[in-house]
Amino acid sequence: MIEQLHLREITEEKEEKLSPFAARSRLTRGRVHPEEPCPLRAAFQRDRDRIIHGKAFRRLKHKTQVFIAPLGDHYVTRLTHTLEVAQIARTISRALNLNEDLTEAIALGHDLGHTPFGHVGEEVLNELYPGGFRHNEQSLRVVDLLENDGKGLNLTREVRDGILNHSKVRENIFGAISGQPATLEGEVCKIADAIAYINHDIEDAIRAGIITEGDLSPQAISVIGASHSARINTMVCDVIVNSWSASGNIPAAQKPSITMSPRIMSASNTLRDFLFENVYNLRSAREETEKARAVIRFLYKYFNRHAGKMPVEYGSPADDVARRVVDYIAGMTDHYALRLGEELK
Repeated sequence: MIEQLHLREITEEKEEKLSPFAARSRLTRGRVHPEEPCPLRAAFQRDRDRIIHGKAFRRLKHKTQVFIAPLGDHYVTRLTHTLEVAQIARTISRALNLNEDLTEAIALGHDLGHTPFGHVGEEVLNELYPGGFRHNEQSLRVVDLLENDGKGLNLTREVRDGILNHSKVRENIFGAISGQPATLEGEVCKIADAIAYINHDIEDAIRAGIITEGDLSPQAISVIGASHSARINTMVCDVIVNSWSASGNIPAAQKPSITMSPRIMSASNTLRDFLFENVYNLRSAREETEKARAVIRFLYKYFNRHAGKMPVEYGSPADDVARRVVDYIAGMTDHYALRLGEELK
């Protein structure tokens, strides 16, 4: 019956009304392993659904954003961060007449490879593992190799590219670590990620008593806004206005980019720098952070010596032991890593 309704084709026809710069499902660069099209869903919708139904996505609810295994119900977790990124990214994509389905799939998958204990866990694994560790690369590894009982999710190349290239350098919310996304939808997710964490990390730091509203740069606040919602609104609106050529509503001599005005970008980077200096770096000296570092180091050392005690899904002979240990640890939630560390000791 679904095949007779041609629902996928209807979605693909609707996509023809998008911006000429938007990605289109029917023009996808495809999957590593070719598949028959779904009669109901376009290619990027199918990717979104595969990510949401994956085990790695479910575990995000018990992974740290900034504060380790927080007891308060209102602290941001990696899952709520992901949902905020998806909401902001979809708002921008819709306004710019880009492909919301692709945007949503990238946003929902961008942090699947994040470690327990947030960037603290990432830093420790990067120190320990000879091949280095970056969560964006691990996110791609999750969807390519680890999910679906080791078969991977076989996502489209556009979604995989957006996941890999979402990370920013320390100095600038637009600076790239791995590279520039190939699609405008990927660029949207990259800036939406920064907009989300800058604002919710400020809220969490205030909630935790590490900073107060009065500690924030008066100049940056006067530019962006004094409240959480006002700051997000200012940043999102500025991105839309300054990226309007991406919508296809005005002539563009070349492929446009997703960007901010210099004024808003400067204020945003000021708040980001403030978080690094007064929240993220200060957090690194806290007792629970040192405990988290010790747990990651212990688990890495233990399982490199006792690889046979890892779950069978991390027993593939295709990878060396250290690589499999990193995959196992990176997939853990905060509570599971803490509990396992105590049990094994």
